[in-house]
Amino acid sequence: MYGLEAINANNGWAISVVGITVVFSGLVILSLVISQLYKVLALWEDPSIIKALFKAKQKKELPEELQEKQIVDQMDFTESQKEVVKQFALLVRTMENHFSLPRLLHLARISDLKDPYSNLNNLLKAKIIIQDGSGFFTWDKDMFDKTIS
Repeated sequence: MYGLEAINANNGWAISVVGITVVFSGLVILSLVISQLYKVLALWEDPSIIKALFKAKQKKELPEELQEKQIVDQMDFTESQKEVVKQFALLVRTMENHFSLPRLLHLARISDLKDPYSNLNNLLKAKIIIQDGSGFFTWDKDMFDKTIS
């Protein structure tokens, strides 16, 4: 008995499927190990990264109210930035309640506002402009009042 008859008679197909599965699984595991190896090497070179990650995790666990307070405390706007923020507020009033950032940037550039990209980034960091979850943004009047006053 030779050829396909011998393979059928001695469970050759099942053995070949198991062999292919073992080899493929081994290659997948090897590729995952190699793709994550840089993280292990970074920890090996600088173990202080673990402490930094632990501190970052602790910061995330703060209640949202404290995080907002820290953000507002960190975002001390200068007088010129406050003026630009007020101009952004006027632009937002001309738009709908839910607006897109590209449209707001376009209006800011047309209106010749100073540094529209960095000032819009400051508004996002200060949580004056909030994402609504559907790809649009809203203006938080309460946070605006807290920040500007």
